Amino acid sequence: MRFRITHSNQEGIPLVNLHDEETGAIVSIAPEQGAMLHAFIVQSESGPVNIINNYQNIGDIHENLSLSYKSSKLSPFPCRIENGRYEWDGKEYVFANRFPDGSAIHGLLFNKHFTIKEQETTAYFAAILFEYDYQAEDPGYPFAYRCQIRYTLLHDNTLQVQTILQNASDQVIPIADGWHPYFQLGEKVDDCTLRFPSKGMLEFSEKLIPTGAIIPYDNFNTGKRFGDTQLDNCFLVDPTADQPVCELSNPALGLSIRFHTDEHYPYLQLYTPPARKSIAIENLSSAPNCFNNKIGLLTLNPGETINLTLHYSVQTIN
Repeated sequence: MRFRITHSNQEGIPLVNLHDEETGAIVSIAPEQGAMLHAFIVQSESGPVNIINNYQNIGDIHENLSLSYKSSKLSPFPCRIENGRYEWDGKEYVFANRFPDGSAIHGLLFNKHFTIKEQETTAYFAAILFEYDYQAEDPGYPFAYRCQIRYTLLHDNTLQVQTILQNASDQVIPIADGWHPYFQLGEKVDDCTLRFPSKGMLEFSEKLIPTGAIIPYDNFNTGKRFGDTQLDNCFLVDPTADQPVCELSNPALGLSIRFHTDEHYPYLQLYTPPARKSIAIENLSSAPNCFNNKIGLLTLNPGETINLTLHYSVQTIN
């Protein structure tokens, strides 16, 4: 069969792998580390390329996951919540888990053990569904909800990632969603070409919290070499337009990654790590600090479900 699913252990990291035998594409997911995307390997003219900058072993994860959050699921909020506190329905909530700068950061599921609920292979795809039931474990978010993540490897070097969120509490809850993968195409991101049609950039405070203002930004509306650009910013994009919300390419490597999302991901956070070997391209449903500023904030009624979908498509270029 063209598509298959295997299980492996790489340097102490248990993995589930989706294979396309025809193209040689392999997608690897680490269920015990928040169902993170550990690898997306595709074939290039020079051989196999993993477009995901990942953790090298389980020790690396234990030491650095809560600092870099590479490939983490950002749930129930992305990026930062200012001072780790917010008000909801007339009550103030304070997160126990906070970053060194005092903010709550990147949600609560990045290090949770997701279980496998379904797996399927056909002549057209390989898919696996992971699930975690959050049971109000942090006092800053005392609302039960279910998070399911379905990875589907399709025939054309395309990975579909679906997130299904369901309110399991007895009240309306605030929620948001996002992803935090670090993408790499070659030795340095400086050599890559970046394009994303921006409708503006959110102005940030020194603590990377939106001020409410939107700044014009069109530096990469047409593709150009990334060079020495340094980003840690959030942009407005139009996921309903007939084009990718972002495209990262390396002409020398002959590969391009195109990002397509549904209407639930109208924000694009971009971050350049100091090593500049990769770039974090984060599709978000809401802006940073959304529990306070309500920018893009989603709400779910008791029992209500929302499905958010994005695609990473790797293509060869001349």
